Amino acid sequence: MSISRAAKTVAVLAAGAALVATSGCGGSSGSGSGSKTTITWSTWGNPEELARFKAFEKDFAKRHPDINLKLQAVPSYSDYHAKLLTQLSSKTAPDVFYVGDDFAGKFVSAGVLAPLNDKMAAPDSKAKPEDFFDGLYGGAKKDGQIYGIPNDANPEVLWYDKQTLKDAGITEDPAALNAQGKWTMATFLDMNRKLKAADKAGSVFYNWYGSTYSMINGFGGKVYDGGKFVGNTDPKSREALKTLADGYQDKTFLVADVLPEGNGADVQFIKHKVGFAAGGRWMIDTVKKGQQDNYDIVPFPSQTGVLMPQTVGTSFLAMNKDTKKAAAAWTFMSEFVSKDGQTLRLKGGGNAVPSVKGAESVVMEGYPAHAQTFIDARDGGFANYPEEAGVPSLTAEINDHLLKLWTGKIGFDQAMNELGSLVSAKLH
Repeated sequence: MSISRAAKTVAVLAAGAALVATSGCGGSSGSGSGSKTTITWSTWGNPEELARFKAFEKDFAKRHPDINLKLQAVPSYSDYHAKLLTQLSSKTAPDVFYVGDDFAGKFVSAGVLAPLNDKMAAPDSKAKPEDFFDGLYGGAKKDGQIYGIPNDANPEVLWYDKQTLKDAGITEDPAALNAQGKWTMATFLDMNRKLKAADKAGSVFYNWYGSTYSMINGFGGKVYDGGKFVGNTDPKSREALKTLADGYQDKTFLVADVLPEGNGADVQFIKHKVGFAAGGRWMIDTVKKGQQDNYDIVPFPSQTGVLMPQTVGTSFLAMNKDTKKAAAAWTFMSEFVSKDGQTLRLKGGGNAVPSVKGAESVVMEGYPAHAQTFIDARDGGFANYPEEAGVPSLTAEINDHLLKLWTGKIGFDQAMNELGSLVSAKLH
């Protein structure tokens, strides 16, 4: 999955109503070339990610000389969905396209995605519904119908810098503690305090649900209960959010989104200025710029030391409901997300974890030392809550509101009251 958490500072799209207005439009996807059928598909990604997509296209072409793939790449995640919306409005949308987990629900509600259950369940399908972990479908599944297939996944874990921890006088290894069932929230926060006392930052988080909800879960709190948002009222959730707010304001924690250009989260992490950095497998590319053997991973801690459900960043591959080339589009889609497709795209230090069962070997290639943590976190993890993912712009508005709290622009009680009102208004 090519979601960079830096890219999670997503600009809010135009109102959902505008998207609904595009339903029934689109379907233009390039033209046939001789005897070939041209399938246009789009995604976001950096040059390294796009190189892997090109490698898949080259491999695909050997098996399907009658299908020509045409990639429309958008470098920035924050620009990607706005462009896709414009294409849907002008009936020039690709046949197949990526959809981010925070946008899947609104695209499903708008009716612009083709239902996939029948295609996935067909005898010759290379992407059966049961091949994918149910917790990863998130907002791409509604009323039992699948509208987007998780193309891969990125469990949110904590990368840690052994040298920085050592410099702060921390002698215990987080991954070793986790193996012993002793990786608790109390231990994690104590390490952060020691890092702060050593004139370093304890942890750096991007301001998105992956980090925020993982901390709430780690405190034993709830975000939604019976379909109702309780993140602002549940006592343990409030304790987690208050801990984050206090930590951000006294610089024990850093908000990656507001760090200055040139001295961002990646730079500070590889220069030994921060002990922990929340992120997914994509951070392999970051730590390789430093001393990669100095880094390892551990899940977000829990109150008891027992692994709790981790948040998993996902994105989805979806089909334009109005494509005129559904058969060829499905051939491409099903192979892209299949075990073989994900193995090809993610081997050799790829930036994500397979969302499909049976491709785990690409993660267990020898780095980081506790790569199994990615697999464990994926198997029991979950994409953004369907209640939230299904409401246009809700996640973005929650993030924007919490950023005011993290940066001290509003007090804690005011932030909780306004957060409750914000979510309630959107859910009803």
